[in-house]
Amino acid sequence: ASLCAVQAFIRGMSVEMSSGLQFTGWFGELKTVIAKKLFLRSSDYVDINNVTIKTRRGTTQIDHLIISRYGVFVVETKNMSGWILGGEDDSFWIKTNRGNKLKFQNPLHQNESHIRALSNLARIPPERMHSVVVFWGNCRLRTEMPPNVLTGGYITYVKSKRQVLFTEDEVMRIVATIKAVMVPQ
Repeated sequence: ASLCAVQAFIRGMSVEMSSGLQFTGWFGELKTVIAKKLFLRSSDYVDINNVTIKTRRGTTQIDHLIISRYGVFVVETKNMSGWILGGEDDSFWIKTNRGNKLKFQNPLHQNESHIRALSNLARIPPERMHSVVVFWGNCRLRTEMPPNVLTGGYITYVKSKRQVLFTEDEVMRIVATIKAVMVPQ
């Protein structure tokens, strides 16, 4: 299958229970994992999913980490339908869908805290980490967003980062450290 066909298939996937309830959170996660497996070479990128680490305030859960010579990509996924509105510096963003409004934490701020926690715990310089926010589902970004806030297509964003930031040995150390500090599921 062509890359475009597979990406269209992944974007179009939806699962519903017989009662009409949607599996939103885990399904967005599944689509992210599938995209990584299909389009990132495992020899260049190591992915770790559902990473829970300790922080000063308890724990934090990171949806996906992609570790490579080009940096550590911290990926926050959201599966939503409707319009997404918010500014880069706003504390909360809003999702509107058919007249219903939902206020949610700014995922960029959420990822900033993930990056700080991971940087402290695994001794990774934060300037070598990339925040990526991916919205899955039938949604549209209705306000201007930075280039790291995407509706699908995040693999292209990850692959666009070509400046080598880590040696192969550093990548292996980072992966081992993250796996050692992760809270067991």
